[in-house]
Amino acid sequence: MTVLLVGNFLSESGGTHGVCEELAVRLEDAGCRVITVSRSRARLRRLCEMVGAVWHHQREYEVAHVDLFSGDAFFWAEAVCWTLRRARKPYVLTLHGGRLPQFAHRWPRRVRRLLASAAIVTAPSNYLRERMLPYCARIVVQPNALELARYEFRARAQPKPRLVWLRAFHEIYNPALAVGVIRRLVPDYPALRLLMAGPDKGDGSLERARRLAGQNGFLDGHIAFRGSIDKRAVPRFLQEGDVFLNTANTDNTPVSVIEAMACGLCVVSTNVDGLPFLLEDERDALLVAPGDAQAMSAAVRRILTEPGLALRLSENARRKVEAFDWSMVLPGWLSIFEEAMIGRSNGCGA
Repeated sequence: MTVLLVGNFLSESGGTHGVCEELAVRLEDAGCRVITVSRSRARLRRLCEMVGAVWHHQREYEVAHVDLFSGDAFFWAEAVCWTLRRARKPYVLTLHGGRLPQFAHRWPRRVRRLLASAAIVTAPSNYLRERMLPYCARIVVQPNALELARYEFRARAQPKPRLVWLRAFHEIYNPALAVGVIRRLVPDYPALRLLMAGPDKGDGSLERARRLAGQNGFLDGHIAFRGSIDKRAVPRFLQEGDVFLNTANTDNTPVSVIEAMACGLCVVSTNVDGLPFLLEDERDALLVAPGDAQAMSAAVRRILTEPGLALRLSENARRKVEAFDWSMVLPGWLSIFEEAMIGRSNGCGA
């Protein structure tokens, strides 16, 4: 079958390598023909390319997949799906983003109407599934996947004070919190080092984190900003640390956290949105309240000092993400597209 994937394919222009990009590769490996859109970073041009691809290629694909986010991106998805209906093409909607439930609460009729129009609705986590069930009676969980073999596992039995942070520099991921954590730890761990990497989203978050690090002169040499990391280099980057900090104020099922778990890093994360659906406190991660640098630094101290804790978190994390391997997840996607294509499913009305 030929599948049209509508999402943000921005890694070639310096953006984040999204889940849809990896899905395109896996579908092609499985023998599908895949058409992708869009690679444009300009917002209006991206929308035009998405709608244009739906209509221009309508004789080439049997089924489409559309990523659904909150905010302006939701209204773009509405336009794309309207065009798909005019072209009489079935489509799958995949829910994304920790803010989507709040958006749905604000626009309940529009959200219900759009979800009801899809052949199948999927979500990458039980968090989004549960929060969005009031707007759609049937949501299939398809987790964010990774190729587990690319992520060498190293059990952190005796972790060193080497920390990594890997997200986009944006206010919702609160990179400044990581700097605050290091400020509290450095006096007791003079060899401590934090590596921060990710694309700059342009909202000033990167500059604020750099400025905060510079204001604390004793942090010189303890924090390094690496810029955006190529997807292929992520496993190697993660192996430079023993503790992974996830400082998000809102989140769903972040791939970067799954990747850190696959490598065996000890995860310390904020306890927001979908994260407690992914992480089990004290078993495969330590969870703290958002914005609490004191609690997060205390959690890191525990990992570095408490006998047996780091090894337990490391091994359990790797064991959990084995279910996220593409060999486990891809068959589900193929079944979903086949069902949508032949009309066995009826989205939220099923």
